[in-house]
Amino acid sequence: MKHGFLRVAAACPQATLAHPEANGSAHLALAKEAALAGVKVLCFPELSLTCYTCGDLFFNTTLLSAAKEALRAYTQGTKDLDLLSFVGMPLEVGGKLYNCAVAISGGHLLGIVPKTYLPNYSEFGDVRHFAPAPAKNSTVTLLGEQVPFGTRLLFTCPEMPGLTVGAEICEDAWVSASPSASHAVASATLVVNLSASSESVGKPQYRRNLICTQSARTHCAYVYANAGEGESTTDLVFSGHSFVCEDGDVLAENKPFGGATLIQAVIDVQKLQTARMNLNTFVALGEDEYLHVPFHLSISDTVFAQPPHRFPFVPSDRQTLEEHCKLILEMQSRALANRMLRAHAKTLVLGVSGGLDSTLALLVSVRAARLAGYPTDRVISVTMPGFGTTTRTKSNAERLAELLCTTLRTVSICGAVTGHFADISHDPKVHNAVYENAQARERTQVLMDLANAENGLVVGTGDLSELALGWATYNGDHMSMYGVNAGIAKTLMRHLVAYGADSAEAEGQEEVARVLRDILSTPVSPELLPPENGEISQQTEGIVGPYELHDFFLFYTVRYGFSPAKILRLATAAFAGEYDGETVRRWLVIFVRRFFSQQFKRSCLPDGPKVGSVSLSPRGTWQMPSDADATAWLKELQ
Repeated sequence: MKHGFLRVAAACPQATLAHPEANGSAHLALAKEAALAGVKVLCFPELSLTCYTCGDLFFNTTLLSAAKEALRAYTQGTKDLDLLSFVGMPLEVGGKLYNCAVAISGGHLLGIVPKTYLPNYSEFGDVRHFAPAPAKNSTVTLLGEQVPFGTRLLFTCPEMPGLTVGAEICEDAWVSASPSASHAVASATLVVNLSASSESVGKPQYRRNLICTQSARTHCAYVYANAGEGESTTDLVFSGHSFVCEDGDVLAENKPFGGATLIQAVIDVQKLQTARMNLNTFVALGEDEYLHVPFHLSISDTVFAQPPHRFPFVPSDRQTLEEHCKLILEMQSRALANRMLRAHAKTLVLGVSGGLDSTLALLVSVRAARLAGYPTDRVISVTMPGFGTTTRTKSNAERLAELLCTTLRTVSICGAVTGHFADISHDPKVHNAVYENAQARERTQVLMDLANAENGLVVGTGDLSELALGWATYNGDHMSMYGVNAGIAKTLMRHLVAYGADSAEAEGQEEVARVLRDILSTPVSPELLPPENGEISQQTEGIVGPYELHDFFLFYTVRYGFSPAKILRLATAAFAGEYDGETVRRWLVIFVRRFFSQQFKRSCLPDGPKVGSVSLSPRGTWQMPSDADATAWLKELQ
């Protein structure tokens, strides 16, 4: 529960038709198993104590009484479990029969939520047996307790601020004005759905999409528990298809007929709260109509169901990754082509170094020139060898520029920089910031002046990760006329260049693919210090730290506003076996320091396309004062 993490589960017990006592025992066994696994919120299927397919037996007082006794046994059996659970049962109230979800915690009945929408179409005939939920909350007596009854109930946990649970039943999720939408805008961050959704061809995907979309629209976590084995097969089949979603993503799923009895996942309540805070269109309405019922949980560390994904900027699914790469390249290229046309530019000018960033910018520039209706020789690729340039990177840059049919220019900066050193009385043997930054600024000057001469735009090559760390020379490579890579994290950059290599190979351009793959295997370096034995002597990740860690830190800092302590916990779990906790903490301290101190470079960034959910543009996604103090963040990591 610390840091907003909470383990939840959907239960799919082996059901016994019209046998509440047996079903109650199965419920209790699963509740104990769930609690032992650290589950804090557990949801059972619709009418789980009796089964959904009892038909006219629902009118029989024997079944209704047996359901109450099963509820009593389950409530007493779970009184010592650190758990909030929801079970389904039929309940007579005021001469009407309702299909209900009963919330139970600490040996007490917390609330009863009746089903709102009763299907009476196709194979469903709920209206025959049940009454729809009344419009307003009331109180009923059940098992000797006065229990809130109604659809406007929310269950809140004082020990975990932000955890508010709402319940709905099956068909309630399939209608246009679902109760879960009302629950969410009234502060529910977790919705449970007790369901008995029969199976048919094509329905699983529809069901999954429906619930995922609902969790995305409401920015909540959603536990969907569906009936399975044991329900009547007279006319229908129930598969137990259950899952847990969070803000549009499926975290865990029991495939149809998958056989799982507990479908567990760890949700992040803090992440959901942040998502809502960032959206001024997520408006809380009607909260005063709700009764908030407290329940209590002990505070403990939640063990992750599985380690967090190491590369939040990179989809883990290969097909999705390829689709993203294709779309991102299209977005970058069309954005640059549009800027070229609107600026009435005739050329695109960029520095090519044989590194990842300039390589991607070159691929994008070639595509953009074609989209703008220009031949690719309107792309002017400029190599500017300096004191740290190696043969390998220079050769790759030149070869790729030629293969892509761009105009290649070579301008050595050594003489100009040496003269500059003399002008400012700097000893060229002193390899400090002056030595390095003078080269970066000279290269930018060359590009800007060439663009003026060729009626062109200078295409920036710097990426999102470098912007986060301030790993750019102010008014040097930090500046351009359009930064096509401004939204690309370094960990994603590699996949985009690799996609370019695969595409080139598929088109029969084997030599282009070979050069791109050699660039991919070259260490990341600004090449501003003299090489050693002809090899790169200055490797970026040895100075500022591994980009895979920094990209992880960046994503959760900007996208969700997580605290350093929470990011440290996530990263330590994600990179277990590769970096120990102290190593992760050390690089996180460096990230925080640089992220704060280097904001002044981001405050005057050139235009560039946003391609994902994280951007550092001062005109939109990220607005931060350049003189903000990082003390509170650093103190948390001490």
